[in-house]
Amino acid sequence: MNRRLERVQVAALRVAIVSTAITAAAFAIVAFVVVMYVTQNLTSQIDNRLVAALNRIARTGSLSQFQDFHDVNGPRFGPPLLVWAFSGDGTLLATNDTSAVLPGIARSTTRASTVRVGGTDVRVAGATVGSAVVVVGQGMDAVSEARSTVIGAEAIVGGVLLVVVFLGALAIGRRVGAPIELARQRQLQFTADASHELRTPLSVIEAQTSLALAQERDPAWYRAAFQRISAESRRIRLLVDDLLWLARVDTSAGVPGAEPVEVGVLARQAVERFTAVAEAGGVSLAVFTPPEPQVVAGSPEWLDRLLGVLLDNACKYAPRGGRVAVTVSGDGGRVRLAVEDSGPGIATSERPRIFDRFHRATDRAGGAGLGLAIADAVVRRTQGRWEVGTSGLGGASMVVSWPRALSGAAEAPRAAPAAGAP
Repeated sequence: MNRRLERVQVAALRVAIVSTAITAAAFAIVAFVVVMYVTQNLTSQIDNRLVAALNRIARTGSLSQFQDFHDVNGPRFGPPLLVWAFSGDGTLLATNDTSAVLPGIARSTTRASTVRVGGTDVRVAGATVGSAVVVVGQGMDAVSEARSTVIGAEAIVGGVLLVVVFLGALAIGRRVGAPIELARQRQLQFTADASHELRTPLSVIEAQTSLALAQERDPAWYRAAFQRISAESRRIRLLVDDLLWLARVDTSAGVPGAEPVEVGVLARQAVERFTAVAEAGGVSLAVFTPPEPQVVAGSPEWLDRLLGVLLDNACKYAPRGGRVAVTVSGDGGRVRLAVEDSGPGIATSERPRIFDRFHRATDRAGGAGLGLAIADAVVRRTQGRWEVGTSGLGGASMVVSWPRALSGAAEAPRAAPAAGAP
């Protein structure tokens, strides 16, 4: 079991058990009501039959029509009616089934009731006909069988329903709880990583300040201390800016409206900005754009920030004397932006995690591990797709493609003059 989702598994199991228990209680109540309704309805039908039989006997004043009514080959005390006639003192005058002995308590009954006759439940009703009391009865076997059938069906349906509810609640609980738990854990990790990244420069600033206040020192030492404090302050500012940008992106209010953006123009402008960075690092920087416009829908500021992150990483990891190439091209209905370098590349095992916040694929100093997280946020919110691999220059290849916003034939790219050739 995934340790990160163990809390979700336990919570989902509890929810499934509670949901199943509630469903079982509700189903038991419904099942009881259904059984009672079926029993009452069938019993009412028998009572109506008994009353109708008594009415016929009262009209004819004769029991002869019931003498041979009982089917001896059928079920004992089944649908055929049983008839007893008693005198005023309870003496049996006539019956259509001598094997059925009616209990004395029922020999003077006038209301429908259920009695035991020969070990079988019989529904009986009586009426006074002349000087005799006539009791008519019918076996309750049909009612018992119907009740047993309903209970059996309810048991099967209830069992299947509870299994479905349990498994469904468990699956839904896991499906709903897993993203929430992962988001919670990412938030905790994000907070811990942010605290760690802020603690380091703050510790440096605090240490330099404490040393400066401890004793008098020469101006050169103070200048060096202020330079270190300034560098760490810039580091904190950049980190806070990145954190605020990501926080705004995580809310819908931080997503700007999309507009047509020509990726080739944006790429050339970004390369011009990084010319000085490439020259300082002894890196050759070139941009290749096609003659036809390659237009996508997005925010120019966001896409420019994406290019800035990719170019900054490429120039940072390309060795002195290495190369960085930016290529814009068309691929059918999509526009491709590729930034390649001749650096060490990205290990295959690290590629699934390079977009995680505060994750660095190398131990190289500098940066807080938020650049590619920002780039990934831009790509996802502009309907782009990543392709991370190895470039033809021998280093990393970071390719982003977007749906084309305006039609335009994709032709072979042309090369702009290399910038910062060592």
